[in-house]
Amino acid sequence: MTHSPWQPISPAKPARTPKEPLTRDRIVDAAMRLLVDQGYDAVSMRKVAQVLDTGPASLYAHVANKKELDQLLVDRAAEEMRLPEQPDPERWQEQLKDAMREMLRVMRANPGVARAAIGQVPLGERALLSTERILAILKAGNIPDQAAAWAVDLIPLYVTAVAFEETVQGAWAWTPEDVEGFVTGLRTYFESLPADRFPITIALAGSLTSGASGDERFEFGITVITAGLAALVQKT
Repeated sequence: MTHSPWQPISPAKPARTPKEPLTRDRIVDAAMRLLVDQGYDAVSMRKVAQVLDTGPASLYAHVANKKELDQLLVDRAAEEMRLPEQPDPERWQEQLKDAMREMLRVMRANPGVARAAIGQVPLGERALLSTERILAILKAGNIPDQAAAWAVDLIPLYVTAVAFEETVQGAWAWTPEDVEGFVTGLRTYFESLPADRFPITIALAGSLTSGASGDERFEFGITVITAGLAALVQKT
């Protein structure tokens, strides 16, 4: 069949919009969205690749494995931390408590980060800077070197454990009434234990089940840690 020379030219297909280049920052952005929106268990190299509309293999050119991705997530969260740049020897104990409160605030703002942090040695630049600033507070308080070195491990362990427990309990989606009912039931259980075997537990049933919101217990913990470190202060 002969085509007419006047046959209209079919319109050109629209050019495909080129994909935004894949970078480590984009990978961490996508992983953090998954972490906050769906929880730690939702974060995998495959799911991150799906969010970015690419294949999992392409991620490995920027992130070695899931373990490194966890490190990057912790480091991204550490970027939000606001710690004192100038430690004050006269206020080091309050500065240390504020630092622990700030760590918990950031973990609460980024649910799932606590799970990513468990078992990790923070090696990212931002996380290491946070470690450096906490060490500076401890040294401003004249804490011995070895105690300061171990304390900077103990402190995030405590805060991370608190944040992780809150994440687990948050998944239960309990109402205040649910919490009250649980605490009442727990106290009743303690009080019903055999008195000959658990006399102290029975006597302290009310105290054992107090502070259900968690904030009072957290404040108690950071006070104990700070007071314990203060007892180690080198006299000059």
